[in-house]
Amino acid sequence: MKLKETYICSACGAGAPQWRGQCPKCGEWNSLEAVVVDKRQSVGGSSAAKKHGVNRPVRLSDVSEHSHKPFGTGIGELDRILGKGLMPGAALLIGGEPGIGKSTLLLQVAGAVAASGRTVLYLSGEESLGQLRGRAERLGMMHDSMLAVASSRIEDILPVLEETTPPDLLIVDSVQTLTSVRAEGLPGSVSQVRAVSTELAERCRAAGTCVLFVGHVTKDGQLAGPKLLEHMVDTVISLEGDRRQQYRMLRILKNRFGPNQELLVFQMVQQGLSLVDDPSTFFLDARDVTLSGTSVVMTVDGQRPFAVEVQALVTRSYLSIPRRTGLGFDVNRLHLLLAVLEKRLRLNFGQVDIYAKVGGGVKVQDPGMDLALVAAILSSFYDLPLPARSVFWGEVDLNGQIRPVPAHDIRMTQSKRLGYSPIFCSGENGRGLTTIAALQEQLFRKNE
Repeated sequence: MKLKETYICSACGAGAPQWRGQCPKCGEWNSLEAVVVDKRQSVGGSSAAKKHGVNRPVRLSDVSEHSHKPFGTGIGELDRILGKGLMPGAALLIGGEPGIGKSTLLLQVAGAVAASGRTVLYLSGEESLGQLRGRAERLGMMHDSMLAVASSRIEDILPVLEETTPPDLLIVDSVQTLTSVRAEGLPGSVSQVRAVSTELAERCRAAGTCVLFVGHVTKDGQLAGPKLLEHMVDTVISLEGDRRQQYRMLRILKNRFGPNQELLVFQMVQQGLSLVDDPSTFFLDARDVTLSGTSVVMTVDGQRPFAVEVQALVTRSYLSIPRRTGLGFDVNRLHLLLAVLEKRLRLNFGQVDIYAKVGGGVKVQDPGMDLALVAAILSSFYDLPLPARSVFWGEVDLNGQIRPVPAHDIRMTQSKRLGYSPIFCSGENGRGLTTIAALQEQLFRKNE
């Protein structure tokens, strides 16, 4: 068995990873004594099972539902995609790039939950209490039911979860800054993240406290730390966007209590993150329909349709190898579509540079944007603008056929509601097959 030497206060029983002259918990001097404990046990020595008794099998029909009713976050759309709100005892993980607004959004949620009369505990390992108070005052989220702790040790927060009335919501900002005496290593290491997240999720589940973890991401945009962290929690949320832009996109990657792959669009304002009620045309501001090389795709993320501008620029190349650049989508899709256009439409792109991007800095992974990208490239190649209110969606295969894509009815309904016409999609009623040659003939028939 792996053993570890730690220090226990003889006055209050608090633990410390190294000897100190003064106990960090009760303030007594020269009260820390060295003891040897199992590394797999916390310094407090008592797990959640010791307090609540040994778990025994019970009938599911006998389990009470009253203690497991979700409560709201203060943002109606967020409650909907989470599954009616925050579930007691559940664990949620929200990740995103630095400065994207994770702490701001969670402080808004904490203020709304506290305003409803529930107790919220904000554990900050990155900010002092003074900084946290300043942000709360700026956002207008100061409430008596909101508690805060600035610490990087989970041993400072575990006793609060064992009280008679534990908090209803615990926000951990962030899990990579906390340490536990159960594991070795620096904050943010695999062993520390695993120990901290497991211990807090276990205690919160036993206490009926909903816990919200804030997680860092790597340079590739993936959640940092062990994959166990994503498997252990009930909901994984990703907050995306460009820090230089005002919008933020909240995406549900995993959800045990509600729909998956849902999307919300927020706008960063002085008072925090404001929900965009109808993001259908949010990314089409200041679009000039008289210019060539632009098209509109009706894309769907989860069950939410919204229109996005696709831009393309085809210009003469002075390089031995022409340049191909794509932003906001997989650039391999651009290479594939150019090869299809050269083969099926007999076009020569060997002497031109081609640049393509999604307007507004949005990242689109919908295969339905193929048709809009093809239309934008052809529009720039012939230097002819597309119809002013035209909209596109459809997947282009290697044979030059335009195939149907999922959620066709949702796209069609939204396009008609917004007044788009003509609508270009695959075949008859969006379910058959057509070709990009037929698309080119429809688009530029009047200009030939």
